[in-house]
Amino acid sequence: MDANWSDQDLAFRDEVRRFFADKLTPEIRRAGSRMTSVYADHDLGMEWQRILHEKGWTAPAWPVEHGGCGWTTAQRYIFTREAFAAGAPPLSPMGIRMVGPVIMHFGTPEQKAFFLPKILTGEHFWCQGYSEPGAGSDLAALQMRAVEDGDHLVCTGSKIWTTHATEANWIFCLVRTSREAKPQQGITFLLIDMSTPGIEVRPLIMTSGEHIQNQVFFDRVRVPKANVLGSIGQGWMVAKYLLEFERGGSASAPELQVRLADLITAASKQPADEGGVLLDDPAFSAKLAAAQIRLDVLEMLEFRLLSTVAQGQSVGTASSMMKVLATELAQHITELALEAAGTQGLVFQPHATMPGGAIPGYVAPTDGYVCGEPWQAVAPLRYLNERAGSIYAGSNEIQRNIMAKAVLRL
Repeated sequence: MDANWSDQDLAFRDEVRRFFADKLTPEIRRAGSRMTSVYADHDLGMEWQRILHEKGWTAPAWPVEHGGCGWTTAQRYIFTREAFAAGAPPLSPMGIRMVGPVIMHFGTPEQKAFFLPKILTGEHFWCQGYSEPGAGSDLAALQMRAVEDGDHLVCTGSKIWTTHATEANWIFCLVRTSREAKPQQGITFLLIDMSTPGIEVRPLIMTSGEHIQNQVFFDRVRVPKANVLGSIGQGWMVAKYLLEFERGGSASAPELQVRLADLITAASKQPADEGGVLLDDPAFSAKLAAAQIRLDVLEMLEFRLLSTVAQGQSVGTASSMMKVLATELAQHITELALEAAGTQGLVFQPHATMPGGAIPGYVAPTDGYVCGEPWQAVAPLRYLNERAGSIYAGSNEIQRNIMAKAVLRL
């Protein structure tokens, strides 16, 4: 594997940089550079998606026939890295990176024609209905039921930890359409319009104070059978395909490289307790060096994985490995950032950040005063939000079990 960029790749990188320099407004850059979680400010994120759609760059990994860019794997990686370096906010992954590829793979021609263009434009903004109060990492234990009634499925139950359910106008859900000997059987993958009567969304406030997560209740919600993705009772296969994209179907190293580089820059200016700057402290600089080594390893593994994808092969169980490595390293970087922030990192001041959701009850100071630098205000909220990284998309303990069974044959 040649890890060097070609002349064509470097020319593409320069084109991307010119585009970002021209199109990224200060407000949109702020939404990207001061994010407190994996989700950007909703309104500015949608504005950025509109700009990208005008350019034809909304979904680089999609096939050209569905609105993709036709880029090579290397070009997609470069675009991702340059986007984070420029401060561009990431688009919500629920539509473009998750349900979109699944609709392409399992959808009927009618479903593809209806849903895919609206995902690209942002007209359809999606949320995910997987977890339930009694079914998290053990997703096959889900209980939300869907009973057949003519041309409809009537859905009753609830989903929890549903990100941006208040903003979403569509939700993709796993529902139980029958009881079988194996819990993975009898599950159906369903696309539901959030405006359907019988749906209620209740907020869940996170430890960071943000309202990003929700619980969604379904009371005899009627959904056309035409919205089944795949076939009734075969949803587990569809869900596993989607989880490959959620766990490891995209590169995490570009964002983490930028975040670690920004932390190193901050440490080069942050005063140390013993005088000088924090970067000169041998203990802290050793932690940064160790994190950089881990990140370089992650990047090389992602290069190999993306090469596999470019050859049309499934990422398979490698997605579990990448999910563990990326989320645990992301958590570690937030720990280092919080350590570097010092006492200023203990102050709750989200007005200096760009959270992914509203913070009910928080009143910002009228003069906008910030204790320390903006990165020090971001650090504690990032730390709190990143705790969920090793839980979502299947906990890291579950991923290690998958690898032990499928790879090590234990």
